[in-house]
Amino acid sequence: MSDLTRRALLAGTVTAAAAASSVPSILPARAAAPAAGRQVPGIYRYKVGEFELTAINDGVNLRPVEKGFVVNAELEDVKEALEDAYLPTDKLGIPFNQLIVNTGRRVVLIDTGTGGQQAPTAGLLIENMAAAGIDPKAIDTVLISHFHGDHILGLRTKEGELAFPNAEVQVPEAEWKYWMDDGEMSRAPEGRKGNFAAVRKTFGSIAKDVKHFDADAEVVPGITAVAAYGHTPGHMTFRIASGDDQLLVLSDTANHPALFVRNPGWHAVFDIDAAMAEETRRKIFDMAAADRLRIQAYHFPFPGTGFIAKDGDGYEFVPAPWSVVL
Repeated sequence: MSDLTRRALLAGTVTAAAAASSVPSILPARAAAPAAGRQVPGIYRYKVGEFELTAINDGVNLRPVEKGFVVNAELEDVKEALEDAYLPTDKLGIPFNQLIVNTGRRVVLIDTGTGGQQAPTAGLLIENMAAAGIDPKAIDTVLISHFHGDHILGLRTKEGELAFPNAEVQVPEAEWKYWMDDGEMSRAPEGRKGNFAAVRKTFGSIAKDVKHFDADAEVVPGITAVAAYGHTPGHMTFRIASGDDQLLVLSDTANHPALFVRNPGWHAVFDIDAAMAEETRRKIFDMAAADRLRIQAYHFPFPGTGFIAKDGDGYEFVPAPWSVVL
């Protein structure tokens, strides 16, 4: 069998193009329908035991790749890592993926997205829920992993109304203690003060109704909070279990996998205690890899579910195969 070389392939393409140009056109090209100009709804369903899970995308933040985004790595190394992952090196698309868990008795939303109040390319949660056939009024529990704006602002509409009016809202006790403390706010770096204000705006009028939980609490039957401190003082992941099946919701244990899964020692600018966040990340990744535990991640490419595999000193994200069968 002869080798198919690049030169031969290009020559064949040119020959074919020349032959095609010599044939008169019989029918004119038709393009009656305009291009859609936007993406289809970001929805993906899968099961954990008897629970039905729906990953829903709230959109994406197109963040410039610049010095300081990874605080302990050279910009050239960050761009090289993105290039190795076949990603643009000027802007990084950071998705926002919420998860809805239908246990058969409860409909649980884990984190609420941006509410369209941060990135102009985000704020699609309610719209995509409608496409998935899920009424916001059907959500009876909202679990918050931590208090960064892209996880809490969607609790309210742009008009300030509660987006999930029938839901009990549950939050980590340590997050509440930190972000609601006036002393912490006064001592915070200037760049963090805006988030303190967003927390108060989001929770202020419902503070007395918000339920607090600690690590290891079963917040909903089948869903347990797991401490993952460092990214924020009370940052939580969630273990979902039904029968013999389990899933770990990573929340913000790692940001984009091309950077922070392959390089678990890299520190994102978003981490409040970067050293603790790295320790947490390695511990959780080691557990997920050893137990072959399926994960769901907030900032991984949609739908953000798959597995973590050990790879030398780092790890790899292995996406779960897309399936039409639940």
